[in-house]
Amino acid sequence: MSSPTARPARKAVIPVAGMGTRFLPATKAVPKELLPVVDRPALEYIVEEAARAGLPEVLMVTGRNKAAIEDFFDRTPELEAALEKKGDADRLAAVHASTDLAHVHFVRQGEARGLGHAVLQAAAFVGDEPFAVLLGDDLIDTRDHLLEHMLAVQAEHGGSVIALLDVGRENIDKYGAVAIEPGEQPVIDGDEVVRVTGLVEKPPVDEAPSSLAIIGRYVLAPPIFEVLRETPPGRGDEIQLTDALATLVERGEPVHGVVFSGRRYDTGDRLDYLKAVVRLASERDDLGPPLRSWLREFVADLPTEGASPS
Repeated sequence: MSSPTARPARKAVIPVAGMGTRFLPATKAVPKELLPVVDRPALEYIVEEAARAGLPEVLMVTGRNKAAIEDFFDRTPELEAALEKKGDADRLAAVHASTDLAHVHFVRQGEARGLGHAVLQAAAFVGDEPFAVLLGDDLIDTRDHLLEHMLAVQAEHGGSVIALLDVGRENIDKYGAVAIEPGEQPVIDGDEVVRVTGLVEKPPVDEAPSSLAIIGRYVLAPPIFEVLRETPPGRGDEIQLTDALATLVERGEPVHGVVFSGRRYDTGDRLDYLKAVVRLASERDDLGPPLRSWLREFVADLPTEGASPS
């Protein structure tokens, strides 16, 4: 059984092998993880979050047609020289930022067999220490320190920690759901910490153990790899990380959940992606004031519900 350890997590794993079919045809040529959220790829936000939480070593689990991701995190001497020659210090700093965020490594998944299979490809990179998994569809606002909270819970209790969000029972069939230990729970900066007693992937609404959904942040203990190797394909004929975590719970390994109360932006859905771009851009000092002014005018001119635009 896992126990609290003095060895802190220092590595992050980011699966990026998905085909991005919901964003076709754009993702026919551009990995969905590089689609811009305002003026930076979604993936850069994710790597920045890992680095800010104290995880300087990042492994990306890639697939075919994802070479552009490696290019993005590599140096571009010709571009940097051209910007330096022009004296464009701001854009040069932005180019440097993507390569200086963390030490980024890459491994191929080979075949798409599910999230659990993707995480399993990180075994050699991770070794015998806890590590974080960050999914690229979930952007966490920089003002909210969800990952830091999860790392603190793992350091205190050992085992694994998952991020949870109350999505309402009517929506729970779209997510992995958890059962939790009843009773009063501790709170870290507004985020409730719960003991997980069961997990199920995308249950029918009337069979869901709660309305708490698993979202794209995990801090996992090394025993997850042994379990993943033994986990058969589940829902969608894929190796599900949720199923492996359920096995850990059954074996008595501690699994805790941090119920997120902050700001999350879903970039995996086209409508939510557009909302994320508008929200983040409207809060920026350089773009926010003119964008908010335009939005007020635009919204005021919108036709009433059911009417056709002129």
